[in-house]
Amino acid sequence: MAFATRFLSRSTRQLYTGQMILQPEQTISARSFAKAAGSAPPALKGDEMLKGIFLEVKKKYETALGILRKEKITLDPEDPAAVSEYARVMKTVREKADLFSESQRIKYTIESRTQGIPDARSYLLALKEIRIKRGLTDELGAEAMMMDALDKIELELKKPLMRDDKKGMGLLMTEFDKINQKLGIRRQDLPKYEEQLELKIAKAQLEELKKDALEAMDTQKKREEFKDEAMPDVKSLDIRNFI
Repeated sequence: MAFATRFLSRSTRQLYTGQMILQPEQTISARSFAKAAGSAPPALKGDEMLKGIFLEVKKKYETALGILRKEKITLDPEDPAAVSEYARVMKTVREKADLFSESQRIKYTIESRTQGIPDARSYLLALKEIRIKRGLTDELGAEAMMMDALDKIELELKKPLMRDDKKGMGLLMTEFDKINQKLGIRRQDLPKYEEQLELKIAKAQLEELKKDALEAMDTQKKREEFKDEAMPDVKSLDIRNFI
């Protein structure tokens, strides 16, 4: 039971703390809901808005649990098939509960945090900060190449490149296309890159869940009433029995 509690806590935390961001249209809907209650006393408008958001989150939570009650998840991060299946289940949860994927969350973060940045250099520095905070690595060294490209364009322009400078930004985009070509990155392959990212995330989450399960079982085994019981193989655990 200790494992069940920790597993469910971890899995729901990943879904609703690590993965869930209310989409802009959902926020607008909540505000519209509050605004529509024009006949209500002013003091209740904020409460009504919070109630609408709460009910929306509750609906997503119940949708996710409904899917997890039906799907078999194997806690084996070293098995590609188990990782792929876990990623598929999480994708189903996101689609049915209307949650962001990792790439969608990154896109949302970039758009929200860079809105209003006027120049290209500050924009690229903001992207770097976002990457570092999210724990993403620049294995290909693309950031340095992009900065070099920006240096080249600003040297030609003899001034800082502003994002509303269509001609200058066009020149920069041409340089970025050259970088992508050099790195073997093609726009049409973006869905493949997204899938690879989701598999990496799925493996990391399975590793955390397996670690939690082993720690919970080790703690339980130390209790007097369980000291003579053999602990099950973590791969054989079925979370559907605990939800």
